[in-house]
Amino acid sequence: MSEWTSAGENLSMSSWTVQPEPVDSPTAVAVIRTYLSDIIARYYDRPATPAEIDQAIADDPTDDLARFFVGRRGGEVRGCVGFRLVDRETAELKRMFVDPAARGTGGGAALLAAVEEAAVSFGAAAIRLDTRTDLVEARALYARHGYREVPAFNDDRYAEHWFEKRL
Repeated sequence: MSEWTSAGENLSMSSWTVQPEPVDSPTAVAVIRTYLSDIIARYYDRPATPAEIDQAIADDPTDDLARFFVGRRGGEVRGCVGFRLVDRETAELKRMFVDPAARGTGGGAALLAAVEEAAVSFGAAAIRLDTRTDLVEARALYARHGYREVPAFNDDRYAEHWFEKRL
């Protein structure tokens, strides 16, 4: 278990606890569904349906993640992140999420620190990700933490920006 206390983007002090979590645990499943509900709703500009969330899980399962983390603030699950290994030296960040009510409190930084440390422990020298244009908070977070835009490395239908960071 790791704990980060950091000055958040809103100049408030917060304490986040980030722990590995089995990706199939009830806690992980619940936070992944919350994450998918958020990004689906933002994409379609309406609430996500349970069927859409189920389809997103089927289209991009998380059972191949090398490690998955859950972030808590005040004891409540407020975020998650995981990674898969693409090859011996490259990790791919997946399921990065901070609950909208907890954004700007340092959770994104805490989750990134945990996943990057774990990726290095698995031998990764770089970590990459893709994201959408409308996920402006995520893109800003990645840029603040040393991720740089790179040419497309996949053809995911929702990917509009690709980032990488050397670890």
